[in-house]
Amino acid sequence: MATDTLKSSTGASGARGGGLRRLLLDNGALTALIVLVVALSALSGDFLTTDNLLNIGVQAAVTAILAFGVTFVIVSAGIDLSVGSVAALSATVLAWSATSHGVPVFLALVLAVATGVAAGLVNGFLIAYGKLPPFIATLAMLSVARGLSLVISGGVPIPFPDSVSHLGDTLGDWLPVPVLVMVLMGVIAAVVLGRTYIGRSMYAIGGNEEAARLSGLRVKRQKLAIYALSGVFAAVAGVVLASRLSSAQPQAADGYELDAIAAVVIGGASLAGGTGKASGTLIGALILAVLRNGLNLLNVSAFWQQVVIGVVIALAVLLDTVRRKAGATPVTSGGGGPKGKQAATYALAAVVTVAIVGATSFLHGSSSSTTPKMGLSLSTLNNPFFVQIRSGAQAEAKKRGVDLTVTDAQNDASQQANQLQNFTSSGLGSIIVNPVDSDAASNSVKAAGKAGIPVIAVDRGVNKASVDALVASDNVAGGEQAAKTIAEKLGGRGRIAILQGQAGTSAARERAAGFAKGLKAYPGIRVVAQQPADFDRTKGLDVMSNLLQAHPDVQGVIAANDEMALGAIKALGSKAGTSVQVVGFDGTPDGLKAVKDGTLHASVAQQPSQLGRIAVDNALKAVQGKKVAQTVKVPVKVVTKDNVAGFSG
Repeated sequence: MATDTLKSSTGASGARGGGLRRLLLDNGALTALIVLVVALSALSGDFLTTDNLLNIGVQAAVTAILAFGVTFVIVSAGIDLSVGSVAALSATVLAWSATSHGVPVFLALVLAVATGVAAGLVNGFLIAYGKLPPFIATLAMLSVARGLSLVISGGVPIPFPDSVSHLGDTLGDWLPVPVLVMVLMGVIAAVVLGRTYIGRSMYAIGGNEEAARLSGLRVKRQKLAIYALSGVFAAVAGVVLASRLSSAQPQAADGYELDAIAAVVIGGASLAGGTGKASGTLIGALILAVLRNGLNLLNVSAFWQQVVIGVVIALAVLLDTVRRKAGATPVTSGGGGPKGKQAATYALAAVVTVAIVGATSFLHGSSSSTTPKMGLSLSTLNNPFFVQIRSGAQAEAKKRGVDLTVTDAQNDASQQANQLQNFTSSGLGSIIVNPVDSDAASNSVKAAGKAGIPVIAVDRGVNKASVDALVASDNVAGGEQAAKTIAEKLGGRGRIAILQGQAGTSAARERAAGFAKGLKAYPGIRVVAQQPADFDRTKGLDVMSNLLQAHPDVQGVIAANDEMALGAIKALGSKAGTSVQVVGFDGTPDGLKAVKDGTLHASVAQQPSQLGRIAVDNALKAVQGKKVAQTVKVPVKVVTKDNVAGFSG
């Protein structure tokens, strides 16, 4: 009897252990999220705070909304690579119609959603009736939608209507509206997948399209509807994103389609189709947001962040593969198991979260540091100029005993907004920002100011928001000097092309204004073409190659930075420095080397390391309550072959 009792007890214990194991395996994405939260909470005392958790919700919102739409497509064994571009196009249509053409805001919203539907229907038609593979059809739409967004906006961000911009605000000064929109769209997605005819059709088509057709399902019509739904969710995501940035950015949501697909797969859906659910997709989006937020807070190198995110995505999907091989219940419209099992899973997650809160409060509650903390958000680190700003800032921070966190926005205004929100929620002493877009950074800068955190802008200003100081080169004067240099080299007469910087940035506008102002004194100089190349060497090469087809007799080039100038030199080949003179801007090491070699006639040299040093110095003064100059201009200097040897930078 005692033996039987012991066996019964052991069996029950084993069953409970096996049940817990199976519970976690059946919810691989939730398990991964809990592990991430535990690890980051232990590593950073700033992670598990109310402000930061709401922050994570806001940062996950756009990806999650896009991913809900992509879930419909993936469940039906398709793929949609166009959602990021469709989101940007929909927001651009809204801003363009309401702001530039006086269309009532409600009607403009309808037009934005209709744009998403139209893009989705085109995708669906090409796939269902044109027999194009989903990858190819949506890849084509990715290019078309992005191109139309640039055409409509002229490549320049368009201010968003104030009434719609409230979608990026908070309710009661604490509850972010983007989080509410995300939850609402998640509920709609869950209802569509689990409670509607079209939702059941998605699973049927994804499970076996031929069987679904033979059973009487109108597969082609269903595919039209599925891709149209994906377009609707993309449009909503675009409006929410633009609301956060207070402007429609033609380059917004670039690459977001990959995040959306990753969120769906991490959440348990299969790219082969037939499985997936909205709650899993939400968890997948939260995993990506938690990961990025935590890496920012831990001051992980911007370059290593990309590596870590890729590894974690792979591990999360691997966990899901192990779950499937272990024979776990498929994630289908049925929700992955009985309702009691689902409830137990979320109850377990709640218990673990409460335990984490208590543990981290104990671990971090009494810890304090007198070391000043600052955050530096750079527009990109894929450019030597901004790498030098970082180096100067880090050197000054080390000298002054400052703990400096540096992030790379990768020329993505929305990613920079997330980074600035992370800085604000973690309670840094001050923030230094080099805006991707001068308008888009305004909301984040206002939020930091509201939290009492001084903000210093470096190299580029922030529009519609006050900063404690702007540390920048005199871009207008530098532009004038560049124009004077090229004009004098050409003897006051000639045909030139201008490579413009990234639209929306103060540096691009000011340098362009300086070029125009300087060229007024030389009526014999004719500007045959002006095209943006976004401060990028590769784009400078491509744009210059294209311009040479239409203007082979061009005699001079002014580029708004050295990177674009070096790209133009590559396109010009043997003409550079001989029959065609090129003038750059920035005085980067590569630019100065080209000046020495004679391929670059001159560079209007800034002092990027000095910009970084002065920015940190001013940020520290602001924290200490000392007076800071509103604008600090760092001198520029024209460097040619005659004086390059003595230029220290």
